Amino acid sequence: NRKHDSLTARERGAVVVREPWVEQDGNGKVKYAVIQTYGDTTHTLIEYLEPYKGLFLPGYKQPLFRDPLLAKLPPTGLNFIDHIVGNQPDDQMVPISDWYQKCLMFHRFWSIDDKQIHTQYSALRSIVVTNYEETIKMPINEPAMGKKKSQIQEYVDYNGGPGVQHIALNSSNIIKSIENLRERGMEFLSAPDTYYDTLREKLRTAKIQVKEDLDHLQKLKILVDFDDKGYLLQIFTKPVQDRPTLFLEVIQRNNHFGFGAGNFKSLFEAIEMDQDARGNLTVITPEGRAKAFR
Repeated sequence: NRKHDSLTARERGAVVVREPWVEQDGNGKVKYAVIQTYGDTTHTLIEYLEPYKGLFLPGYKQPLFRDPLLAKLPPTGLNFIDHIVGNQPDDQMVPISDWYQKCLMFHRFWSIDDKQIHTQYSALRSIVVTNYEETIKMPINEPAMGKKKSQIQEYVDYNGGPGVQHIALNSSNIIKSIENLRERGMEFLSAPDTYYDTLREKLRTAKIQVKEDLDHLQKLKILVDFDDKGYLLQIFTKPVQDRPTLFLEVIQRNNHFGFGAGNFKSLFEAIEMDQDARGNLTVITPEGRAKAFR
């Protein structure tokens, strides 16, 4: 029930960008309110005042023109948004995660620091916050000091401040999803073959068994993370815009509720290869400034 959420959020210090308003059509009635979070990112709170019978929300209509080529493209098999990641400047991760806990009554779900997530050159810290029902999960990242500029800091620089780094989309058959998405022209980050050599060694002594064929996962460059109870499969696209900011993730969960911490190093190294190609993998001086790495 979102009836009092915008009022409660305001009382707890949230900035209300747009006061509650109601929209309705013949299929039902919905109330909205918009609040501000990090940077220029906003959250829209939605309350269904009665069961809505329409296709989406009041006022939504199907497009008049539907590209006939769409029917010829393979299906994506993407089911729902798994999580949304927000990148912050240095020292803003804790205040932002505290904001979610204070204003939206979220709680900490998971956290990790730069001792656990780092490469030879850069590092990050992350706190995952979630709502009471644990149906909305939002990792909050910040850069940590390393030999070169973190890809989190590169994002903040190109985005002009904090913002959404990536949106993870859940699939129940990631192999088919990635094969079809590649056919549709989507580009993904590539993991080196040595990653899969190491993965095979680790899985030999693991308590779980990955059902998917590892050779097939390697061919598609899908990453695997696991613990004693389950595993997840994930892959990341290249930036979807003309600057190194927003990208997408496709994820399949098999009794695993983490966020691929075991793959962060591989992901970072893949992103750093792209970052270096852009000339942005710069050295961090003792004074904390970036200069070109040569």
